[in-house]
Amino acid sequence: MTDLSTPLAAKARPFARLRAALTAQPEPAKRVQFDRPLLPWLFLLPQLLVIFVFFYWPSVQAISSSFYLEDPFGFGATFVGIDNYTDALGSAEYLNIAAFTAFFTAVVTAASLGLGLLLAVKADAVIQGRGPYRTALISVYAIAPPVAGLIGMMLFDQHIGPFVKLAAMLGWDMKVGIDYWDTAFAMILVSVWKQVPYNFIFFLSGLQAVPASVREAAIIDCRNGWRRFRTVTLPLLAPTAFFLLIINITYALFDTFAVIDVMVKDKPANNPITLVYKVYNDGFRGNDIGGSSAQSVILMLVVLVLTLAQFRWLERRVHYG
Repeated sequence: MTDLSTPLAAKARPFARLRAALTAQPEPAKRVQFDRPLLPWLFLLPQLLVIFVFFYWPSVQAISSSFYLEDPFGFGATFVGIDNYTDALGSAEYLNIAAFTAFFTAVVTAASLGLGLLLAVKADAVIQGRGPYRTALISVYAIAPPVAGLIGMMLFDQHIGPFVKLAAMLGWDMKVGIDYWDTAFAMILVSVWKQVPYNFIFFLSGLQAVPASVREAAIIDCRNGWRRFRTVTLPLLAPTAFFLLIINITYALFDTFAVIDVMVKDKPANNPITLVYKVYNDGFRGNDIGGSSAQSVILMLVVLVLTLAQFRWLERRVHYG
């Protein structure tokens, strides 16, 4: 009689090892131990000092100065309570600038995200000459904002600007620096041109992270390219798009300062400006330290509320896979 126990046991051994491997509990991650409890804080100290010196201390100083009417030469200050806030919010000029800032931010953000996504999709589809194509698109981001503003001034110059000549051929008498909306158009165009490469980099990275199997399955299930992009690719880019939305709003509100400063400096006073440029104008040119501090606090609160609203409502639609 043949003994079948030995072969069966030999066959069962691999499955037993597999079962043991699947049911085994993972080992707890090892935590880094420091001999001295103050050593981690010592490593964090340089970064904490930078944050304190360049963020928290100026913020506290701005909030404190917003309640005073300060002498521009530092000879004294008079407590005025919330008068600086009421003066700003009750000013028609301030409200008009706030309305333009909202319009400017919305247009720059939407155009920058849309063009960055479009170029990323086209770059992801390029097979031949992919490297030079991407380099040409990304290289614009290396240009400093003041230089971008200077290039914008040259492009929209009344005498030699190619965009002005092109507009004249189309019947548009463009007067950048004189006409309000012509100047706004130039500011928006230069700001979008400066920010598109940043969005392009992140969108392209997100597209390349989409698994090939998902793309192939989407091609089989849906032949319509736009529908396939809208229902499959775009939801997978939601985390990247949400991150870029916050970054682009912050860019439009603050980082466009240098572009605006170069393009409207020494121009007539009826040119469009944003809230952050008005803070600089009133504080450093008008020597109204208290008023500009109040405006900076208002802008800081607006950005805080906007960011919290985005995280509360928009992030619910974002799925991190």
